[in-house]
Amino acid sequence: MDVLSQSEIDALLDALSTGEVELEALQEAQHIVEYKRYDFRRPNKFSKEQLRTLLVLHSGFARLLSSFLTGYLRNDIQVEVASADQLTYEDFIRSIPSPTVLVVFSLKPLAGTAIAQLDPMFLFPMIDLFFGGNGETPKSVRELTDIEIAVARKLSVIILDNLALAWKDVIKVEPLIDSIETNPHLHQLFSFNEIVALITLTTQVGDSAKGFVNLCLPFPLLEPLVSHMAGQRRFGPQASAISEIEKKKLEHWLGYPMIGITVLTGQTQITVEDFLQLQEGDVLLLDRRMDQDMDLYIDEQLKFKAQAGTMGNQLAVQITALVEGDKDV
Repeated sequence: MDVLSQSEIDALLDALSTGEVELEALQEAQHIVEYKRYDFRRPNKFSKEQLRTLLVLHSGFARLLSSFLTGYLRNDIQVEVASADQLTYEDFIRSIPSPTVLVVFSLKPLAGTAIAQLDPMFLFPMIDLFFGGNGETPKSVRELTDIEIAVARKLSVIILDNLALAWKDVIKVEPLIDSIETNPHLHQLFSFNEIVALITLTTQVGDSAKGFVNLCLPFPLLEPLVSHMAGQRRFGPQASAISEIEKKKLEHWLGYPMIGITVLTGQTQITVEDFLQLQEGDVLLLDRRMDQDMDLYIDEQLKFKAQAGTMGNQLAVQITALVEGDKDV
């Protein structure tokens, strides 16, 4: 701020008294500076760039969750991220209808807890699908039974596991459910003035009404990450980031799919009359010599050459070569 000297003050008073400077013009000049209102009870702790990063990050989470739930429950389930905003915890609590489901969870190694709010218009159709229904929405919203709360806990575990998967390239977290509440107004989990990042996801279960899922992430939980998140330019899986535990899980699940393996020892042609008269001990002359490799098919696709043998008391084959054209198998 500039300070006028005594001589400048005297010159200004003389100009006013002689009419060289009008008082109204002086007052207008004093109001040229524009001021921006700031509410100290609601400070902006997340920058616009950090909120955009949260939006991109949870867009990936929405896609993962949508794909997983669609395959898991065999029904069309759409999940899309709608917005990423910051507000006070008080404003968040006041916006929640009752009854609802609040899942209080932690994300180790991050300190503190967060909240996932499941809207009844999303939760009830999901519960109906879990019990073998068509994902119908009830005519009226009601309190959840103990069994339905248990199903909501199972659904919450699925949601948080996919959240951890979406966060993996930023930080590896282990979600853990602390409690599940149905009345948001009976519990004060944070200070009312606490700034939280609110991630809103819209949901569509089959042909039922649209619902939503809210993720309430308080600033103290994200404080160690916001600078790193703002500088993060891309989110994608990196081969070097795959841990040994993840490799073992992948090998475990790859062991479940069933594939058909067929070994063709040789071929010949006989008449139907000869075929009907075949008996145990008869010998058929094939088109393949004993020292020639046999063909090994995987799901009707010729892939390998093999030699016959035994393993213990079982017949077996040993793969000797890849078929030409399948070197990348």
